[in-house]
Amino acid sequence: MTWRRIAEIGFDPVGARREFLPLSCMHCGLPPCRDVCPTGATYKREDGIVEVDSERCMGCGYCVLACPYDARTIVPEPPLSEIQSAALPADAKRILAGNISAGIATKCNMCRPRLDAGLARGLKPGVDPEATPACVVSCLPGAMHFGDADDPASEVARLLRENRATRVHEDLGTDSAIFYIGGDNN
Repeated sequence: MTWRRIAEIGFDPVGARREFLPLSCMHCGLPPCRDVCPTGATYKREDGIVEVDSERCMGCGYCVLACPYDARTIVPEPPLSEIQSAALPADAKRILAGNISAGIATKCNMCRPRLDAGLARGLKPGVDPEATPACVVSCLPGAMHFGDADDPASEVARLLRENRATRVHEDLGTDSAIFYIGGDNN
């Protein structure tokens, strides 16, 4: 089960330089995965997170086929054993607390349990680590950011104002919530 993958997007044989792009669910404004879900298990929250209701998902895989970002999977193996779960770090246990079961669709959920718990404690996502997705908090070079792009005072809004930003496959009209600073939309 992978929620984030790294795609090689370029290679310069002269400079022996490879280019990579981290990819996950783009939390689309117009998610094709939601539109094909026959049970309504895939839905969009008011805050923009595209989520999967594991109780409603029947594992048909339509969402996997509809996602242009290859960000959806059907969980193939049984859930973790108690021994495997005990070995996980605390953050991983919280992320997996959504009771992910074999045979249902899964994807990045922006660490929804972590965000919701942080918001309940009055923390600010993108500012307070306990209310920010784990991938952003653990990104060692600080290349990933999270926040409200509609809030002009946020760090994310500042980065988008001051830099050239693109979205993967903007031409598809999915209105992705994930922006990449730099790049040429290829």
